[in-house]
Amino acid sequence: MSLLTSLIRASTQFQQAMEKRPAPEGSGQGAPAKAEAAQPQPAGSPGDDRFTPSGDNVADLAKQKSRKLAMAEYKQTVGQDLAFVRETLRHKLAEYNLQPGTALSVNRSESGGVQVSGGIPEQAKASIENDLNVNKNFKDAFGRLSINEPTLGFMDNALKLNHAYGVNNPLLDTLVSENQQFNGLQDLVHRYDSLRRSAGTEQFGVADNNRNYAFNLNARA
Repeated sequence: MSLLTSLIRASTQFQQAMEKRPAPEGSGQGAPAKAEAAQPQPAGSPGDDRFTPSGDNVADLAKQKSRKLAMAEYKQTVGQDLAFVRETLRHKLAEYNLQPGTALSVNRSESGGVQVSGGIPEQAKASIENDLNVNKNFKDAFGRLSINEPTLGFMDNALKLNHAYGVNNPLLDTLVSENQQFNGLQDLVHRYDSLRRSAGTEQFGVADNNRNYAFNLNARA
């Protein structure tokens, strides 16, 4: 029994000695390495476009701006001058015993005065021109129309195309301010005139300046 006890004791001491030995270098090879946790990228890092407006976002912002335009108010303002000019010309036709359906065109002469053209006798034409040129209210209304109506026409057509086909007009986007306080009719007219001069009249489809504006009465399409 003493020999068996000695063998057991020796075996136990040998096992304990082996467990206490330091592990050799490289003994961890082959063991799976602990995966490093992925570091989260800060918002707005390169390649992250979550905060960059896409093309659709830009188009939506432009639509929102244009939808806020007070088109009904602009049309009412311009419509008052249109009605005044139209009725004044009709009264002139009646005053000089001309047919109510006679076609007339009113524009500016080279000197800046009111000029009338149409299928009417020269004497009646000269008299109507003289009457209109001394009529301050008519000249003021016609002057406003020559500035306001082309701007309103451009905006109205651009918005109709936008609504019908979903096509944004970049010139309209530039014309409209994000601050509605600066989208009054005269603000838009001023910006429109500046854009028209810098961008070229062919992009706007209107006369190159206000002098070429003409008001047509009883004109046939």
